[in-house]
Amino acid sequence: MPGPFAVIDSPLALGGLVVIVVALLLVDLLFFARAGEPTFRESARWSIGWLVLGLSIALPMYVLDGSEGAINYTTVYLIERSLSLDNLFVFLLIFAYFRVPHANRPILLFWGIVLALVMRGLAILIGVELIERFHVVIYALGVLLLYLAWRILRGVDETVDPGKGLFVRAVRRVFPISADFHGPHFFTKAEGQRQATPLLLALVSVVAADIAFAIDSIPAAFAITTDSFSIWAANAFALLGLRSLFALVEELIKRFRYLDQTIAVVLAIVALKLLTEDLVHVGPVASLLIVLACFTVGIAASVVSDRRDPGTARERRQEREDKVEAGRL
Repeated sequence: MPGPFAVIDSPLALGGLVVIVVALLLVDLLFFARAGEPTFRESARWSIGWLVLGLSIALPMYVLDGSEGAINYTTVYLIERSLSLDNLFVFLLIFAYFRVPHANRPILLFWGIVLALVMRGLAILIGVELIERFHVVIYALGVLLLYLAWRILRGVDETVDPGKGLFVRAVRRVFPISADFHGPHFFTKAEGQRQATPLLLALVSVVAADIAFAIDSIPAAFAITTDSFSIWAANAFALLGLRSLFALVEELIKRFRYLDQTIAVVLAIVALKLLTEDLVHVGPVASLLIVLACFTVGIAASVVSDRRDPGTARERRQEREDKVEAGRL
């Protein structure tokens, strides 16, 4: 049942959410790592803070949409947050490929997050409309999630070349590319000619990745709820703090041996929920508990495995570091 002040579908609620998200994005851009490259401890504090904030949004969601709405939001948030960890692999590859200086990464991530929020909003609106008109879309989304789970199990393709992406090639055809970065600028002038900087190519690659992420992540949210407000709110707060999470991701991935397997299992379970929802109803509480159980088991298995075989763990971490340094992720 909706809460006593159910205004979740009103333009006022959506407008208020957009204002809050924009303000928090500015806080992140202006105050995180003001002294330069963030330390691991600073990144950890900010990441935990953003996580607590994202989970605490369940309280106003309870007021706006009742207990079911709050649980649906929390479940979608946890799924989207976990997917953002895996997606940061691609950002690492893009930054390494274009050799983006550390000083330029914050502005690149900022605009990447803003554009991701816009594109996911469009994907949500289109998805809701399609589901309402064509129920069979539910099954197509379920199959798409199963494919995504299988793809994650295979791991990131080390042969991916961001410089050969469709969008990047289009930019190269329209603008000449400068040889060097020019601070945070996407364009520069040389000998009276307007040129794109490598930072613009990196941004275009991030946008292309954002589009792929939207196609991957939005179906997972629809498996939990079709409420567009809740899905976009969960995506927005999952993307907030991505800069601090980016600084942590390399170390987190090294310590979380079974991250890919855990995410793949979660997505496969969500896909089965979509494909069988006409036969078996799984409530929001059960969905949330299943997601939490999967991550608990994955984290515990990673910790136990590393303790039993510290030598292999060190080799895996070194291999990951070597790949990042070589621009191959």
